[in-house]
Amino acid sequence: MDTFINILEQNFNSWGTIGLILAVIISGIFLPLSSEVIILTMLKLNFSPIFCVFMATLGSTSGGMTGYFIGFLGKTEWMEKYLKIKKDKVTKAINFVHGKGAMMAFFTFLPFVGEALAIALGYLKSNIWITIVSMFIGKMLCNTLLIMSLLGIITIISKT
Repeated sequence: MDTFINILEQNFNSWGTIGLILAVIISGIFLPLSSEVIILTMLKLNFSPIFCVFMATLGSTSGGMTGYFIGFLGKTEWMEKYLKIKKDKVTKAINFVHGKGAMMAFFTFLPFVGEALAIALGYLKSNIWITIVSMFIGKMLCNTLLIMSLLGIITIISKT
């Protein structure tokens, strides 16, 4: 893990902030790269925690909205091919989200079900603006708590 972070640090240093922004957005959309790794690297490079929250949120929201648009198109084969999400998982998410509205996008930060929720919201043609705002707020809250934990401001898991 340290080697991977060192590689990211070298690339961020050579590309600067533009490279960092691109890495966050691309990882949020295409790459199965954990946003936690990028956040940790950003903090190690002494980026402002507020900047880290914003960039991580922008990248993960971009990724979530990519799922939303794939769901909006109704291309179930794309869901499986590009996002590696089985059709039955999306069907369960659609059944769960149906009738609950675009505010459910708040929960797209959840592991394992977040992508399926975004796809389901797109498939159900939820209000795009409420979806974007709800998704952004949920992901921002998650990233804020993560960074506060990494900085030692809060303790999420206590050792007992």
